[in-house]
Amino acid sequence: MTDYDVLAEVYEWLISDAKLPPAEFAASFDDVLSLLPSNAHVLDCSCGTGQLAVGLAGRGMQVVATDASEAMVRRTAELSEEFGASVRAMRATWEELPDHFEDGTFDMVFCVGNALHHAAGAPGRVAALESMSRLLRPGGRLVLTSRAWELVRSMGSRLDISDRLVRRNGRDAVVVYRWEIAPHWEEEHHIEIAIAQFDATGRVLVRSELLSCWPYRYEELELELHRVGLRTDVSTFEREADNYMVVASKI
Repeated sequence: MTDYDVLAEVYEWLISDAKLPPAEFAASFDDVLSLLPSNAHVLDCSCGTGQLAVGLAGRGMQVVATDASEAMVRRTAELSEEFGASVRAMRATWEELPDHFEDGTFDMVFCVGNALHHAAGAPGRVAALESMSRLLRPGGRLVLTSRAWELVRSMGSRLDISDRLVRRNGRDAVVVYRWEIAPHWEEEHHIEIAIAQFDATGRVLVRSELLSCWPYRYEELELELHRVGLRTDVSTFEREADNYMVVASKI
């Protein structure tokens, strides 16, 4: 699993302006949230710095937020305290989730922010999806967002430098992605993400982390969801789009 312990400290520079406020991040999922009662039990199992989890808790839902990174969990707890939100934040990998919760505990599970590609290959991905599926009640839904890796791989190894400054906490930064695309789909790929911050004197502080990832085709994801007992209800996948969302229900 990738740590994100370095990027956790600067992760807000990677979140879009529209999704930085917790309420707005939650509102981006209004269509699926409308299917839930106000006091639903919800798991955000790749919570990052907690914007979605805190936004869901602000709607009265009972929210658990987990992440493989201890630093991300700490930042989620800090954001929950800042907003006075009731969020149970804890460190757990996908495979560890059934050790902490009984089967059928949650009405909805979120795995968003392009997290699933950090699972180690098809076996790791299926194990992660199996854990999420087990925790859903019958009829409960998994909400997953993903990069369209078909498009990412077609562009090859490259360096992407943002074309504008991003301002957070009174400081401007440039975001840089360095993609290492392996020759074959099943091989380990890498993304190095760097946040280059500028202070008032012109000094530059760079924080970067090299992340491992294992891409997958959309067709593979569909088959794997079915394999773990989930039926795809909604998909926004388009081959030329950067990202997509899948909503799958527990059969």
